[in-house]
Amino acid sequence: MTDPAVPHTPGASTVHALRRAVGTPARRVLLAVTLLLGALAAAALALAGPPDDRTFATLSDAAQSLMSVVVPAFGILLVHDLERQPGVVRRTPTLLAAALLAAVVALFGVLVCGAALALTTSSAQDPWQHLGTVVLGSVLVQVVAQFVGTGLGLLIRRPAIAFVATIVLPLGLWFLLGAVDVLRPVQALTPYSSVRHLLSGQMTALNWVQWLGVLLIWGVGLNAFGVARRRQRTSHGQPAPAPEEQRASLEP
Repeated sequence: MTDPAVPHTPGASTVHALRRAVGTPARRVLLAVTLLLGALAAAALALAGPPDDRTFATLSDAAQSLMSVVVPAFGILLVHDLERQPGVVRRTPTLLAAALLAAVVALFGVLVCGAALALTTSSAQDPWQHLGTVVLGSVLVQVVAQFVGTGLGLLIRRPAIAFVATIVLPLGLWFLLGAVDVLRPVQALTPYSSVRHLLSGQMTALNWVQWLGVLLIWGVGLNAFGVARRRQRTSHGQPAPAPEEQRASLEP
């Protein structure tokens, strides 16, 4: 797919990047699969889960967690699109578009979880407890997942490997830190730990500080490092990826 030149205005560039995110049939299918996974998770838990466990937080935990596994793929594809743009390109509009797409996915999950809960019977004392926090947490979960994707997409030249890394690296680090007693408190700075707190709706002041740390490390820091590495490769005259590497993508 050959993209037209990227517009120079930030707003237009962001809209252009959003269009690229779903600009091919394969990417639209990927988006449909992502949303379908969330809807199926919410429906399955609402219909088959224990009635006393049917809460908005429980449904959101399942649906948003499952969708967050796939969401980083869009960020990876968007930053790899920039490799095919001639000249110097601005990455900020692409990162903003990636975050907006993640927020849309999160809000879809909020709607399907709300509908699933409203259409079923729950014996929980307060099925809608922590509604506002879980809605906000859903958006934050997907945005951080997307930024993990853009960051690793900037660092790793092969999209398929970058996508695997978005799963293996955060979860692997969470398991490794949990295996060492003295390092266990650092688990709070991994995305998986922040997801559990955000989607439960039970956020304390310490949990919010920990989430901010996750954002700074996995969102801001990872992407800043990725941008710096790209600039370093460019300044050293490293050649662009070979055609076969460009085709090694998450889409056909």
